[in-house]
Amino acid sequence: MAFLDTTHKKKSATLTGIIALLILWIIFTFGMKYFDPPLEYGIAVNFGTSNVGSGNIQPKEALKPLQEETEEQEEEVVEESQPEPEDTPEEVVEESSAESSDAAEEVITQNNEEAIAIKKQEEANKRAEAKRQQEEAKRKAEAERIAKEKREKAEAEKRRIEKEQQEKAAKRKNLDALMGGFSKEDGKANGGEGDDNQAGDKGKVTGDPNASGYYGNGGGGSGGNYRLGNRKALAKPKPTYDCNEEGRVFVSISVDQQGKVFAAQAGVKGTTNAAPCLLKRAKEAALKTKFNADANAPSKQIGTIIYNFSLSE
Repeated sequence: MAFLDTTHKKKSATLTGIIALLILWIIFTFGMKYFDPPLEYGIAVNFGTSNVGSGNIQPKEALKPLQEETEEQEEEVVEESQPEPEDTPEEVVEESSAESSDAAEEVITQNNEEAIAIKKQEEANKRAEAKRQQEEAKRKAEAERIAKEKREKAEAEKRRIEKEQQEKAAKRKNLDALMGGFSKEDGKANGGEGDDNQAGDKGKVTGDPNASGYYGNGGGGSGGNYRLGNRKALAKPKPTYDCNEEGRVFVSISVDQQGKVFAAQAGVKGTTNAAPCLLKRAKEAALKTKFNADANAPSKQIGTIIYNFSLSE
């Protein structure tokens, strides 16, 4: 056989068969015993039709009931059927007291629940009120902080303005002392200057007494930005600033070998304000400019001068 092709398999099959036969022998020898009829357990009870009896003769049928026994049984039935008058009220009283007790407990429980609910509501209201008060205090503190910052800023601004006014007053006082006084309040000088045909000395307290311009804040046109190759400007006259305009003016210039500007055109490319008064004053200043002499320079060298006119200087 194919499944018993080795010695080990054969030995295993033989041993398995022996063990199976031994198990079967044990089962049939020790485990298959029973009684016929089977054994009965317990106590045997005599056949009868009543709970009491006497004699040694076992009747085959039910006995006739005796007259006395019948009467006794009837009396017992009557006694059992009669209700006890004293027990009923006690039960009723007990039931009613139990019901009233339950009702009282229910009322007490309801009262307790309501009291607990009211207490919880009061606590919630207290917490809400405390929170509202805290928020109100925070808002008040924030409003006070903002108001304080505004007051401090206003005071700082007020001090700054007062300081500027004091500085201006001191500067004006110094200028009055230097120039002999020209203010309307306490000046002592006579005469005046201006182009409005009205009495007064037109100009700014921070201006130049020798300047001919009346506009701006005491400054004027800048000295200019001079562009002529490697040559340097020796004479740099400032343009007269007598118009209420500001801006940058480009002037194209022509310069000879001796450094003289013999031609000028104001308002070329780059100019930001071509007001006639600015162009006129820029051209005049350009023609008065003098550069260094250069024998190697062309007879006509082209350059540029830039003038910045500002009312705020």
